[in-house]
Amino acid sequence: MPNPQQEAIPTPTFETESLDTSRKRLQPTSSLGAAVVLWSLLLGMGMLMLANGLQGSLLGIRASSEGFSNTMTGIIMSAYFAGFLLGSTLAPRKLRRVGHVRTFAALASITSVCILIHALYVVPEVWIAMRFITGFAFAGLYVVAESWLNSQATNQMRGRLLAIYMVITYLGMGGGQLLLNVANPDTYLLFILVSVIMSLALVPMLLSASPQPEGAQPEAMGIVRLLRLAPLGTLGGFATGIANGTVFGMGAVYADRAGLPVQEVSWFMGAFILGAALLQWPLGKLSDKLSAKKVILGCSLGAIALSIGGVPFSGGSMLTMALLGAGLGGLILTQYSLFLAAANNLLTTPQIISASGTLVLMHGAGAILGPLTAGLLMERFGAVGFLYTLTAIHVLIVILAASVTSKPRQELDAEEGDHPGHYVVAPSTTSPLSAAWVEEAITEPETGQLEFDFDAEPEPELSEEELAAQQQEAASEAEEGVVQQVDNEEGVMNDRVTGMEDDWHLDGHIDEQAQHLSEEERRVKSEPERESY
Repeated sequence: MPNPQQEAIPTPTFETESLDTSRKRLQPTSSLGAAVVLWSLLLGMGMLMLANGLQGSLLGIRASSEGFSNTMTGIIMSAYFAGFLLGSTLAPRKLRRVGHVRTFAALASITSVCILIHALYVVPEVWIAMRFITGFAFAGLYVVAESWLNSQATNQMRGRLLAIYMVITYLGMGGGQLLLNVANPDTYLLFILVSVIMSLALVPMLLSASPQPEGAQPEAMGIVRLLRLAPLGTLGGFATGIANGTVFGMGAVYADRAGLPVQEVSWFMGAFILGAALLQWPLGKLSDKLSAKKVILGCSLGAIALSIGGVPFSGGSMLTMALLGAGLGGLILTQYSLFLAAANNLLTTPQIISASGTLVLMHGAGAILGPLTAGLLMERFGAVGFLYTLTAIHVLIVILAASVTSKPRQELDAEEGDHPGHYVVAPSTTSPLSAAWVEEAITEPETGQLEFDFDAEPEPELSEEELAAQQQEAASEAEEGVVQQVDNEEGVMNDRVTGMEDDWHLDGHIDEQAQHLSEEERRVKSEPERESY
């Protein structure tokens, strides 16, 4: 028989506490720690950028050798960013349905197929369609990567973690430029190499167990709402899209029109990306310590000066062009992650996935304009139209950074509560507080709930002090309800424990009665035997 005095009743624990502890244990405490945890994602993105860097320059050079005009080449490159718009809109929906890993694998497979079709059909219309599909896929890949990274980052290390991501991205793209010398661009070998690298990028992601973002339902985050919450990051994402689209869409064309041979074109683009990789980490670290706006202003002013100053050196020696490319790359390509960090620092975790898609959408919308604008200016002014485009873009960024300000987080949260169109998804689990509210709602009388007295005089408006007092009183009543609910649950548990103890005592009493009856039965049976003697 169990002894109630020896067996201790286990203390009930809540599952939410254990889940929260697990989440904190997986949350990295430094940017390098987060990078180690997400090694498969970073390696996969690095390989994809290696292939994408080779693909961009390969298509630009091949388009020139096939006799495509600057305008047609600009349209082909802009189709990539047009696909960006659609991909950034649909990718968050796929993330909610199938998860990050499956979305990553599907989109990377699409890019691997599209590059091969470029080699099979060297026709402008086919290339436009394939670039559109490739842009669609890469937009989704960026949403996967950036939402995954931001879910693991804190505001104190977000700039550095995104800097690591961008450094790996740019190193991959820079390495892709160097692969341009492996084979002749007029053959199909480089197209096959791009496809092979894109396929291999899936292996680390599919064979690792890196923690995925929590499956919380994301909040709606359209362009208008994101502009109100993070105006600088949103508008800056659009402006840097124009700049980056110009660089990656028309950079190789600019170098080719400036008179560089194919081998030196790859070195020019490699120097462009190498400069970004070298400055990305210092600028990201600086943005964590200083205002991101100051860092962005400094980079944009430097880009303006270097773009204007580089006009006389266009078509110069390889060393001069490489130094120009490295300087522009370090000042231009690093700004996207700065705007990205500035935007995500103002958002909550449920908002990040949808916001990542919206930011990629804004970036892609700007990137469509980049190659088109640069192509038109290069038709008018020659190769230096590329530098004129970069100058105009960064004048716009300086104006944005100097004039746009973000409201404090507390004020934004207060405004969010005043807009009934904005909603917050509530968890499905029931807490003691919600249980208290439900109990209060059930016991509330229903009389007059839907009745209106139109003849009654309107209630006077409350002052701020009276409104604050009412809110404090309501909060106190809610707290008392929670305490009462907890006390009731504790009383129910104590009653159950008492009932268990009573059952144990009753079992003991029954055993004693059964033992007593057995002794009486044996005594009665033994009496006739004694009488026979």
